Amino acid sequence: DEIGNNTFMLTYGDGLSNVDLKKLLNFHSKNKKLVTVTAVRPPARFGYLKFKGEDVIDFKEKSKLDVGWINGGFFVIEPKFLSLIKGDNTYLEQEPFRTISTKKQLLAYKHNGFWQCMDTIRDKEILEKKIRNKEHLEKK
Repeated sequence: DEIGNNTFMLTYGDGLSNVDLKKLLNFHSKNKKLVTVTAVRPPARFGYLKFKGEDVIDFKEKSKLDVGWINGGFFVIEPKFLSLIKGDNTYLEQEPFRTISTKKQLLAYKHNGFWQCMDTIRDKEILEKKIRNKEHLEKK
């Protein structure tokens, strides 16, 4: 009832980012889709080993890996999308997002700046260290 016919923003609330919300909203408005999701490149949790037989021929530390794009948890949504949510047991990432992606109504805003989730105690410690080091203020 509070949303009415207004475009709105949504976040999971378990991540910190320096995504420019005005740019995200402008990107969404320009492209006229039902939902825009912020895509981010998360830091890898593990290092990478490349083998030749049993010999390790390459080792990359976790911070240097390219793990691709994931859902960063910051969205711009048109109210029409809400009709796809059938109740409290509906998961956005399942039926609703799959439905609109097949209809080409789910768009990605690629954010290359700071993003860090906080799902575990380890994530909390990493995030606190990054904040102390002011890494969350860096722009890319």
